[in-house]
Amino acid sequence: MADTRLVQSRYRLLDLIGRGGMGEVWRARDESLGRQVAVKCLKPAGPYHDQSFTRVLRERFRREARVAASLQHRGVTVVHDFGEDDGVLFLVMELLDGRNLSQILEDNDRRPLPVSDVVDIAEQVADALGYTHQQGIVHRDLKPANIMRLTDGTVKICDFGIARLGRDIGFTSRLTGTGIAMGTPHYMSPEQIGGGQVDHRSDLYSLGCVLYEIATGAPPFDLDDTWAVLVGHRDTEPEPLRARRAELPGFLDRAVLDLLAKEPGERPGDAGDLRRRITMGRSGEQLQAGPTSQLPLVPPASVTPIGNELPAWARGMTTGHKAVGALLPAAPPDRWTGLTDAWTTATGRRQPVAGTGPWYLAASSPPEPAKRPDPSPELLSALAGRHSAGLNLGRLGHWEAAEEAHRAVAAERERVLGPDHPDTLSSRYEIGVALARSGRAEDALREFVRVAGGRERALGPDHPETLAVRQETAYVLGGLGRHAEAHRLYAAVLASRERSLGPDHPDTLRCRHNLAFSLGRLGRAEDSWRTAREVASARARVLGADHPDTLATLYEAAYALGRLGRWTEALRTYRDVVAGRTRSLGADHPDTLAARYETGIALGRLGRGAEALEQYRALIDDRTRVSGPTHPETLRARHGLGVSLGRLARWEEALAEARDVCATRERVLGPDHPDTLVSRREVAVGLGWLGRWADALALYHRVAGTRERILGPGHPDTLAARNDEAHCLEQVGRGAEAVELYRRVAALRHGHPAPPGGPAPTGPGRA
Repeated sequence: MADTRLVQSRYRLLDLIGRGGMGEVWRARDESLGRQVAVKCLKPAGPYHDQSFTRVLRERFRREARVAASLQHRGVTVVHDFGEDDGVLFLVMELLDGRNLSQILEDNDRRPLPVSDVVDIAEQVADALGYTHQQGIVHRDLKPANIMRLTDGTVKICDFGIARLGRDIGFTSRLTGTGIAMGTPHYMSPEQIGGGQVDHRSDLYSLGCVLYEIATGAPPFDLDDTWAVLVGHRDTEPEPLRARRAELPGFLDRAVLDLLAKEPGERPGDAGDLRRRITMGRSGEQLQAGPTSQLPLVPPASVTPIGNELPAWARGMTTGHKAVGALLPAAPPDRWTGLTDAWTTATGRRQPVAGTGPWYLAASSPPEPAKRPDPSPELLSALAGRHSAGLNLGRLGHWEAAEEAHRAVAAERERVLGPDHPDTLSSRYEIGVALARSGRAEDALREFVRVAGGRERALGPDHPETLAVRQETAYVLGGLGRHAEAHRLYAAVLASRERSLGPDHPDTLRCRHNLAFSLGRLGRAEDSWRTAREVASARARVLGADHPDTLATLYEAAYALGRLGRWTEALRTYRDVVAGRTRSLGADHPDTLAARYETGIALGRLGRGAEALEQYRALIDDRTRVSGPTHPETLRARHGLGVSLGRLARWEEALAEARDVCATRERVLGPDHPDTLVSRREVAVGLGWLGRWADALALYHRVAGTRERILGPGHPDTLAARNDEAHCLEQVGRGAEAVELYRRVAALRHGHPAPPGGPAPTGPGRA
């Protein structure tokens, strides 16, 4: 990958900024969006690497991508993309402008950080950890090298490569089951050292080690021998921080020592409790020590005594770096080094490799064993690779090829694993996604319904994957115009998500966002606006005001305001969305440009035609530069320009623009595409205003006939076209025909009421 310097024809690798034994991190440029990013690559295995271990490591990398992409918080590194290129897995992340705590300590000659910085870092990391723990995710390798402090003071947690997904025990146990201890010795909790199960309180212990180090200049057990470090974590009480640095405030000393309690139950109950204690301490309020459990706790496994020898998993393990200053440490080829640090397996015990063994072994209430024999690890690995290839085809927009690839994998997985195995259903789900993206909504709907049934049987009705496919089903229903059914399904999924995840979980908020969307399409604009406003407020609180999901919901709220005729508020909201997306996504991002288009519509509706005209001219220039002159969104902006010219009574110019856009759309999109029909109607409008009613009538009649053929006689768009035709008949003196056509439209509309408002927004309908 490094030789080609270009990943998936999109990410141009520029500078190597980090390296581990198997992973590299590059500064890169996203050629599509023109922004700089960080690309983490998993290097191909050499001949000395065990192939079964390599399969596990590759699965671990994929899991890192899924875990990291699911986290949406200002204190967690943003993941933009992941995939595979020429056999090399890669992860695309935001490029952070700052240094990790390890580098800061090294640059500071191992002297502790200023007290104010220590307290600020503690508060920000506690906030980010509180969020990740609420998602059921335990980091498992929190250390100074995985915590970044940006130049603006923001603190971010990085590298969830060995995170434990608390809600996905079956998948995780195959990678980090009992007997495998992961982490870096100077920052490992006693229960982690014993090789037993851990929960979020292990991260709190590791955070205590980090805070101890940045506050005093050394970790709590600052020893060079691995054995001594491990015994220190297990048996030795740490020295109070103020004994090493008297200026430290008492509340910080007590909070860190509580984090370093040997027993998990003696630590703060969760990161939120820690953050509250820090905030109160900073304001001088009296602290009440002691745990207050607020998260469901995983019963701690009994800790294996260390005895006179190192535990088996720690043989050959070095102490790791306390605060690594070098960006490119050398790694000997015989050291099993992953993307975070050393990762070793237990000896004397067979650990299941990812993808091997029956999937039901990890379930809390296992069903009866399947009769079919276990497929070979090699076959499952090959199928996983083909599944990944199908995903990559989809990311490239090759949806028909992606569908074909997923169908082949689904058939093979069904043969060897069964129709309701999660991997089989995952392939079938991707078939549905490919069908939906290819415009075959009815076929996609059938596939999603099938997957939903299988997941409900295999995983249960409230399992996150079951809810995910039911939510996708609702989205497809909405795309088919079956908004009432979509609304009912969104409401059911929302109730389940609120019950199992809570009202502020990102998945719950995503479902509420989609519910707001469906309410709008049902003509319930007031309910849609109210729901979108509430979701936007919650997302701003949980994710941040400039998070893409927050801005997507604000976009939906603005659209609802427009349908309510509250265009001044809609314009203000659209402009807020443009500003936020410019900051978080960039000025040329498609979502930013979509919001600029809606800003032009709002200006036009407010009668500010000259401003709208300038808005569209600038947007056309940017769309042409980014996507080309014939891209559908470039043509949409040109259509808006033509409408604005008409509003300013510049009808000759408006007609010329409409004709050119219509001809281009017919060539690029086809004569019957909805956008082409909209342009053809705009040509008719221009002809009418110029008094050329006979020419306009022919076009109105053609648009109405095409819509009736494609959408049906009672579709709202067909009825609107027939109304245009009737009005034109009046203008040419054919009043009797006009009256008859008006009557037909009224009769059909009585049976098919049209939703109020204008066309659907051009931006994303969900987030």
